[in-house]
Amino acid sequence: MKSPSAALAAVCALTGAVSAAPAPAPAPVAQLDERTLIPSGYAPYTVSCPSGSLNRAATSLNPSEAAYITSRKAKANPALASWLKRQNSGFDTSTLPTVGFAASGGSYRALLNAAGVVQALDSRDSNVGTSGVFQGLSYFGGLSGGAWLLSSLAGNNWPTVSNLRDTLWADAFSESLFLPGDDILSDAFIINDIIAKTEAGFPPTIVDPWGRLLSYQLLKGFNGGVKQRLSGLTSLGNFTAANAPFPIMTTLGVATFQNECSPHLNSTQYEFTPYEFGSWESGVAAFTQAAYLGTSMSNGSPTGKCINNFDNLGFVLGTSSDYFGQICGKVFPDNSSLPGVLEQIVDKVKTPATIDTYATYPNPFYQSSGSPFIQGQAQLHLADGGIGGQNDPIWPFIQNQRPVQVLIVSDNSGDSNQTLPDGSELYNTYRRAQQVGLTKMPTIPPNTTFIAEGLNTRATIFGCNEPNALTIVWLPNVEYSYASNTSTLQLEYTESQTNGIIANGNNIATQNGDAQWPTCLACAMQKKTGTTLPSACDACFEKYCWTA
Repeated sequence: MKSPSAALAAVCALTGAVSAAPAPAPAPVAQLDERTLIPSGYAPYTVSCPSGSLNRAATSLNPSEAAYITSRKAKANPALASWLKRQNSGFDTSTLPTVGFAASGGSYRALLNAAGVVQALDSRDSNVGTSGVFQGLSYFGGLSGGAWLLSSLAGNNWPTVSNLRDTLWADAFSESLFLPGDDILSDAFIINDIIAKTEAGFPPTIVDPWGRLLSYQLLKGFNGGVKQRLSGLTSLGNFTAANAPFPIMTTLGVATFQNECSPHLNSTQYEFTPYEFGSWESGVAAFTQAAYLGTSMSNGSPTGKCINNFDNLGFVLGTSSDYFGQICGKVFPDNSSLPGVLEQIVDKVKTPATIDTYATYPNPFYQSSGSPFIQGQAQLHLADGGIGGQNDPIWPFIQNQRPVQVLIVSDNSGDSNQTLPDGSELYNTYRRAQQVGLTKMPTIPPNTTFIAEGLNTRATIFGCNEPNALTIVWLPNVEYSYASNTSTLQLEYTESQTNGIIANGNNIATQNGDAQWPTCLACAMQKKTGTTLPSACDACFEKYCWTA
């Protein structure tokens, strides 16, 4: 394993030599120059625009998403019914809820813990009481580290966690992020990709190399899965067959035009799906087709040709995890910090600027009267979906247009001094939902209540007695079998750490093998349907439901 300092030095060396024009084979790094540009799959390119509008008002669910959920429910419902009956034959499965899963931010800590939870829910990959719940999911949301997990699953056609662990993550996570694939040429490819994007007319920020580096650890395929697009997820086999939950990733807008430098609790929540990008919030209230992100728009219409390939999946997952937006200033190239190293790559094509800390997107809602908050901005500046205080991607699921009734939340936030969740993120979402009238969010107490009642040490169910609210099954990170509270800034994990944290996630999903828990999880799911519940549910609700 290479040391971080060696990796940093390698990137620094790479940034002193760039590339430019096709070559039959990659040249040694020292020989890369502007005459040897390697063809890039990263750069956006122009295409003819489709008929019809690229944008739509946020008044209903996207028709393609709605159609997917119909197809997905046709498979999820029988799987969920089967799992429910295995827990207790007394469950009435004539009516079934729409169930989602949400993976919080928290870097690799969040990815690995949530991966362990998913593994224990997936009947392909485990044989425990909770195995089979994954097959009953209709939605999967992620932000930051949770978006890394979601992208790795969806971008690789929904393999098992064990498959990703054994064929990709264990090796990738044990190497420095700065030397993807243990090959210095990989960094040359990344620099080449950034140059190609610039030459296509899209100046990069540090989120571009950030997303490319992460892709080597999360996506299979040549050059770190460089050709994988967000919109391209719709063409993968398990998506077209509706064998997987519908993926949603979140990010936050930064109102740089109001001199904001970092997201906050009231920042605009944006979401990415394979079909579209946009926001339900009143200041935006619109969505655009994901495949045509990057297109220059005015009042809902393209100003010229349309753009494809801007929605690179690595760039999207990098956007959702862009915690550099907290820096609030220019980042100058150096080899002593992660942002500084990333800026060295960007520095090859532009002068450092404050906006380099954000992911920059041409605003698809520019000059659109239906998006009053951002209609005057030609660019959107986006950042980590969790740094505004809502580190659990719940926001998409409390929109009335989205028919989710039960949400399992894997919370790996670092709220406490021990880098463990204490309920603050849930409570912040509740506060914000109250401000804007989203009554689908169940009542959540402040973190002082979580701590006083020990809710932060076990599973808790919220919304049990609120029939019109979402039921949230909150699974906080707790150390059952392994020290799973690693630092958000830890960028290397030994194979032992990767395996240990995933195994701890298994224990979070099963509540450390509690024989009663799978039945209680089933009770929580079915309570919202209004069907008759087995008598065993009474004790479950007494133990796990929180009520004000």
